[in-house]
Amino acid sequence: MPVSSMGGDPEKMLHLARAGDGEALGRLLELYRNYLTLLARLQINRRLQGKFDASDLIQETFLKAHGNFSQFRGRTEGELVSWLRRILATTLVSLVRHYFRRRRRDVRLERELVAGIEESSRVLEGELVARQSSPSHEASRREQAVLLAEALGQLPADYREVLILRHLEGLPFPEVARRMDRTAGSVEKLWIRALTRLRRSLGVSP
Repeated sequence: MPVSSMGGDPEKMLHLARAGDGEALGRLLELYRNYLTLLARLQINRRLQGKFDASDLIQETFLKAHGNFSQFRGRTEGELVSWLRRILATTLVSLVRHYFRRRRRDVRLERELVAGIEESSRVLEGELVARQSSPSHEASRREQAVLLAEALGQLPADYREVLILRHLEGLPFPEVARRMDRTAGSVEKLWIRALTRLRRSLGVSP
């Protein structure tokens, strides 16, 4: 089956990729760019004060995923996403070690970063989706955190930013307002509009 006929079905792309189709692997990984970028941003902001661009970290993660794909034994999207999170964590460990000039391996740091990325993924799904009604049937077949990251990526920049700061970074409205250089009142109104639009794009009832 040609890649062009796969649409956005990750498990069909995964099947082709496991059979050695490089184009399918490339398209498969791109499905997770927004998701991994968001997880990377949260960790970079916490660990490195935003001094690095998350997109560079994701590019390195994808290069490692390409190079080591033969070692992946999973067959589902969930298994693939978990594998990519682990690669992201090890890549981030290397970045943090380089930034702080640490030559020795720090097992505790590695565990903390893996745990931090896993927790960010759980928050991503639970904070903005789990409180709402069930998503559409089509969405229920996919990893919810991945779909949410994709939906966030399609929002206008200010909508996306207010949701990330408020829900994923857990900041109070006054701090969100300071970060976005807005008044607290305008930020709360922006947040309501952004949340409504996000739910609509996910096919979630208000």
